[in-house]
Amino acid sequence: MQMPKPKNVIYMCQVKRPPSFPKPSCVREGKEDLFQFTQQKMMEMGIDPMVNWIVPTGCLNRCNFGPVMMVEPGQYMYVDLDKEKIEKILKEHIIGGNPVKEYLIPEEFWA
Repeated sequence: MQMPKPKNVIYMCQVKRPPSFPKPSCVREGKEDLFQFTQQKMMEMGIDPMVNWIVPTGCLNRCNFGPVMMVEPGQYMYVDLDKEKIEKILKEHIIGGNPVKEYLIPEEFWA
């Protein structure tokens, strides 16, 4: 059986570290349900999961900006996520094809 190539792959960091750990977690207090929220919103918006994949990941190395997710193609790193931002990213970037520039990590944080 053939599978379609993905149009977008959404990687969402799911790292939850102990409170005393030197680096912060992406799964932070009050934002523990963002992955499930994103899956639900994608379904509600009719975003096809066969061509728009959402993948839980380990650390994406932008711990101080969490919660974070990366959308490929294009290496679009969205930071400081919340439900409102995710909904806008899904509407404008995933459905509309236009990255939401105000939610992207500042360019100087890419090596």
